[in-house]
Amino acid sequence: MGKGKRLFRRIWKNKTIYIVLLPALLWYLIFVYVPMGGLMLAFKDYKANLGILGSPWTGLKHFENLFRDMDFWQSVGRTLKINVIRLLVTFPVPVIIALLFNELRMRKYKKVLQTVFTFPHFLSWIIIASVLRNVLAYDGIVNSIIGLFGGDVVNFLGNKRMFQPMLYLTDIWKEAGWGSIIYLAAISGIDQEQYEAADIDGASRLQKMLRITLPNIMPTVAVMFILAAGGIMGAGFDQIFNMTNAAVRESGEILDMYIYRITFQATPDFGFSMAVSLFRSIVNMVLLVIADRGSRLFGGNGLFG
Repeated sequence: MGKGKRLFRRIWKNKTIYIVLLPALLWYLIFVYVPMGGLMLAFKDYKANLGILGSPWTGLKHFENLFRDMDFWQSVGRTLKINVIRLLVTFPVPVIIALLFNELRMRKYKKVLQTVFTFPHFLSWIIIASVLRNVLAYDGIVNSIIGLFGGDVVNFLGNKRMFQPMLYLTDIWKEAGWGSIIYLAAISGIDQEQYEAADIDGASRLQKMLRITLPNIMPTVAVMFILAAGGIMGAGFDQIFNMTNAAVRESGEILDMYIYRITFQATPDFGFSMAVSLFRSIVNMVLLVIADRGSRLFGGNGLFG
């Protein structure tokens, strides 16, 4: 029997699973893989009347102009700075929350806390930015309280130094509880006999957390870290787009904001914009490979181990 027939038989045998996966596969095919054909715009001088295929080729012209643009390099540096710090500051928080949730013994209280922590994930950044403006504005709640105690009004929303820390804090508040769900699922798969053996040996709850729970979920932590590292160049657009303003624009113009500005707030050059997007995707891929190899060097299995 040929390989093709054996493959077809295995697919037919597991047809129910493939039917369930079909909508997701179609979504990726239509919205992820098919649009990749548009990457050729990075090497073309796009003319709307000619279409993508009919537009003339320009070679590496867009990349030459791109690498001569100082605003581009500043946005790249700012993106790396903001998102590397974001990764270091925010990534451990869901792990810590999951470990603490696992130690709670009151189930009702645990469920209430999980609901409270995960609820912000379902709020859009538009809503969160609006709440921040109402709370931190000159006449907002925080400044009103400061005024009651005789303090001076603080310009929270227009302070460049406070803008980036505000990004990290709001990101933790919004996503940490939701992110902890993955680690709680990993914790639920740990063999309970390990905890029973630790109880017999007289281990404390902290010792069990550090010596049993954390090491058992490290493969999951490593995979999530690799995936987060692979998205450094493309993270944070929704948040920054809604939270930024004219006073702090320089502090928040990451690469995606740069692409938005040159595409929609200036004379559009879709070839140039696509060149920037292609550069961003290549850097993300390189970072993903580096993170994967780093995980293997430290004893992990990587993404495909």
